[in-house]
Amino acid sequence: MTRKAVVPTTGPKVAVVGAGSWGTTFGKILADGGASVVMWARRPELAAEITESKRNSRYLSGINLPRTMTATTDLAEALNGAEQIFLSVPSQSLRENLAAIRPLVEHTDVPLVSLMKGVEKSTGLRMSQVIEQVLECDPARIAVASGPNLALEIAREQPTAAVISSLSPETAEAVARRARNRYFRSFVNTDVIGTEFGGVLKNLIAVAIGIVDGVGYGENTKASIITRGLVEMTDFAVAQGAQPETLQGLAGLGDLIATCQSPLSRNNTAGRLLGQGYGYKEVVAQMQQTAEGLASVAPVLQLAKQVGVDMPIVQQVKMVLDGTMDPRDIAPHLTTDDDQPQGERTQNDQTGGGGALRRALQRAFDQFRHGGRGAAGDRP
Repeated sequence: MTRKAVVPTTGPKVAVVGAGSWGTTFGKILADGGASVVMWARRPELAAEITESKRNSRYLSGINLPRTMTATTDLAEALNGAEQIFLSVPSQSLRENLAAIRPLVEHTDVPLVSLMKGVEKSTGLRMSQVIEQVLECDPARIAVASGPNLALEIAREQPTAAVISSLSPETAEAVARRARNRYFRSFVNTDVIGTEFGGVLKNLIAVAIGIVDGVGYGENTKASIITRGLVEMTDFAVAQGAQPETLQGLAGLGDLIATCQSPLSRNNTAGRLLGQGYGYKEVVAQMQQTAEGLASVAPVLQLAKQVGVDMPIVQQVKMVLDGTMDPRDIAPHLTTDDDQPQGERTQNDQTGGGGALRRALQRAFDQFRHGGRGAAGDRP
């Protein structure tokens, strides 16, 4: 028997498809911003706990959810009347979930917002591309959200920011107005490619950081990989059509720092297990939630090959996953086997004293200290 969700009438209805840690956290963000939120959960017991107890004990232990959050296992009920729909399911199962969603939204113009940070393994498509392809909808309806957003910290109402990106400035701004409250600030841009790939690529670098952490290497090694990883991220994203500034903002550098340094990061945790000697299948078995970076390594490298971009750090992560490289060897290689000294190219074939990284750090600080006005690209 399907449990009905009683929706409070204190604000406009929005729907969140997926009741894992990030989906539930984003539902809380929206509810704390004044919306009436209906979550779609696959399991009846989880829907009942969210609705009746205002808890999601499996994914957000100890967090009290707003009274304006409810949940249901009935997808049609969750989506009916929603002004915005947020999608938060594992990236590799998005396509099958969209097949069920399509008949419920095909005659509407409701914005569809991707909260996912992955690349479809079978096609190499970004999540917004999968949404557009399966739903056959106007891409101006689609938005993506990304940034330094560790779910549990936000659920605990620790201040942070995100970027909402859409080809349509109006869509991005409408979603950003809904997705903000006293502890969560949303900026906007129109660089969907850069915003999405920032969220995808930082996961791969975070796996590398986890590996060297699991091996026992220290902060110098991690800082080197983060710095060179930002170069790889920027090279790849720009080759795909992104703006380099996006990779220096919240969706790139900001997310990279948060994901690489935090034990709350699933990708960091997966990498740490690999560094401790566990095999790929053992890591997947131990993880209670999906580490998107593991599934994205192969398709990202394939896309990089197609555009002629070298990604040595990501390639080494794949070698560890495949069992062809000892995790202890990932750090000494860093980015090259060439014994010849190389110029420190920091961005788009530029060399010099770390100017790109310095500008990237300044950009991130400006966004927090000056409300985004010092950072071109991401607008509040």
